[in-house]
Amino acid sequence: MQRQLSSGSDEDPRYADMDERKRKRLISNRESARRSRMRKQQQLGDLINQVTKLQSENAELVIRINAASQLYEGIESENNVLRAQVMELTDRLRSLNSVLQILEEVSGLAMDIPEIPENLLEPWQLPCPVQPIMASPNVFQC
Repeated sequence: MQRQLSSGSDEDPRYADMDERKRKRLISNRESARRSRMRKQQQLGDLINQVTKLQSENAELVIRINAASQLYEGIESENNVLRAQVMELTDRLRSLNSVLQILEEVSGLAMDIPEIPENLLEPWQLPCPVQPIMASPNVFQC
């Protein structure tokens, strides 16, 4: 007794002699495995796209960080120059005040000798407190 095969997707000549239930289960399992492989392939593709996107974002952030670091180093260098100038000018002011004091003592004339502000005598102390820099999304925008 030979079965008539239909043109449906669950009919396959390789399985014609098997028990109908086993044959349908086998076909269903194969189809399920195929769908599973397709899902895994799609997930792999999505993950590869995500990795590519994250690598690109990372490279952009590295460029921005390097630019910000260079800017910071430049400003730090300028600050060091300014600190040295403050110290030099403070020393000059002290010398001038000493000359004025000597002139005042020798001449007997009252001189208006300005006082040196405390923050000039101690240039490592800033006139205002240092506030922490808070990172924000706009920090590195060019």
